[in-house]
Amino acid sequence: MDDMTRFPSSPTRRYALALTVSVATTLFLLLGIGALGIVGDGDRDALYLAAPAVALLVAVATRFRPGGMVVALAGAAVVTVVAGAVAVGLVVTDREVASVADVVLLTGMYAALFAVAAWLFRFSERPAVGTAA
Repeated sequence: MDDMTRFPSSPTRRYALALTVSVATTLFLLLGIGALGIVGDGDRDALYLAAPAVALLVAVATRFRPGGMVVALAGAAVVTVVAGAVAVGLVVTDREVASVADVVLLTGMYAALFAVAAWLFRFSERPAVGTAA
């Protein structure tokens, strides 16, 4: 198998991959909020900033250990879904310019990216299958 297509074999490399995905997701979220907006004009997109804040707080509290990072990024995914539910409520009740479908799809995308990062962190605390510990 080609080295470029294999899942990283060392826990350090797997941790780096998971960290890269989580940081890229956070930057993607911040750019999405800043450039396009999710809920529409104004400061309503600030709801989504709770997700990276929760992730950072839990990551610091758990000293960036792999198990703690799983909890941090899973928490970010859940907070993203909650923020999306509130945002859908705002769009529906306030007749904001954003569409409900856009808010739901973008929320799902960001939550899924945070969940993938959490999933990747699960594999960074143990040796890869077929390698010595």
